[in-house]
Amino acid sequence: MLVAEVDGPITPVIADHLAGAVEASVERGAVLVVTMDTPGGLDTSMRDIVQTFLNAPVPVVAYVQPEGARAASAGTFITMAAHVAAMAPATSIGAATPVDLQTGEEGSDKIINDAVAFAVSVAERRGRNTEFAEAAVREGTSVTSSQALEQGVIDLVADDLGDLLVAIDGMAVEIQGEQIVLVTAGAVPETYDMSTFDTILARIADPNIAILLLSVGTLA
Repeated sequence: MLVAEVDGPITPVIADHLAGAVEASVERGAVLVVTMDTPGGLDTSMRDIVQTFLNAPVPVVAYVQPEGARAASAGTFITMAAHVAAMAPATSIGAATPVDLQTGEEGSDKIINDAVAFAVSVAERRGRNTEFAEAAVREGTSVTSSQALEQGVIDLVADDLGDLLVAIDGMAVEIQGEQIVLVTAGAVPETYDMSTFDTILARIADPNIAILLLSVGTLA
């Protein structure tokens, strides 16, 4: 079993990192667990990750953790796209209304409608709550882990990674039209880390840092 971490904004570097994690999981024939704590990020990168998850030939588990973490904005789409969606206690998901990074204002009706259609289609594909998917985009709705479980947004709440692996053991997921039973109890997690270079790129690619660097460049 591989574990890849997302801790920060969703950027092209993160999208490439998770694509690599899926490829590595395929090579090992392993389940991929993606731990997440993100405020959101770039729409294009989010869509790349969602496509990667939806078409992954191995089981992908999205796990919002640790306690106090969130899967906000783009993280909502990514979590819903995984074969299994889980959250730790005291975490949250939602607030997925598209926002212009430069102005801080909500996107146009056209952009919001497109995001709603995408969110609902992902929720439908994974059998998740489509009403929440739409509300998260249109109204910026956000819910706690317990509320997400009650409303069918996620599959389970797990205290930690060990608890998660026990809980999903024996769970059946659909992979490219076939039912696959997860075997995770007692599995030894192997961390799929970013390279040092990609870690540096991820910091620079942070939308907030990128805007700051652009502003400094303009002033110069």
